[in-house]
Parts: sequence; C-alpha cells; structure tokens
Amino acid sequence: MTITCCIRYRIDPFQREAFAEYARNWLTIIPACGGDLHGYWLPHEGTSDIALAMISFPSLAEYEAYRARLRTDAAGADNFRMAMAQRFILSEERTFLEPVTLSAPQP
Repeated sequence: MTITCCIRYRIDPFQREAFAEYARNWLTIIPACGGDLHGYWLPHEGTSDIALAMISFPSLAEYEAYRARLRTDAAGADNFRMAMAQRFILSEERTFLEPVTLSAPQP
C-alpha cells in the first residue's frame, strides 16, 4: 500500500526565499534517494509561516530505507546543514497518509 508523507513546516516568513532554496535543493535529492516527490509548497496568501511537502513511498519499509539513504547522501547533508545554520525552519511535523480508493484496503 502506498503511503504519503506530508511534511508541514512552520517557517520564518522573513526567510521565505531561504526556505525556497532549501525546497528547490530537495527537488533532485529526494528522487535520487528513492522518494516519489509530489512537491514543495510555499505560503502564497493567508498564513505566511506554513509550507508543505509531500513524498510518496510504496510502503513504510521503503520510507525507512529512503531515510537511511538520505542520511548518507552528501547533498542531503549539505541541505540539512544549511537549514540548521540559517534557522528558517521553526518546526516541522510529519503525517503519514494513505490514499482513499474505491475498494477497501487488503489486510
């Protein structure tokens, strides 16, 4: 069963462009590490400090394997370091979702 990881970021709205650079970097890193990236979204109107990302995986086990690959990826490590140094991410939450389909999921 496919799962989608929805990441909800609370960002510093005064560092929106720094977060956009961080998100653009993931556009190549995440697929290279095995995630099916649906995209990153920045606030446009309304709430100015919430950004989202959505990444799908064939299973939770595949997500765990992806996380292991991401930890050893040089470009990923550089992107994490940049975020830590610039402190534009105030918090993040991960929610794991499954799609609703016409047929019931099989146990």
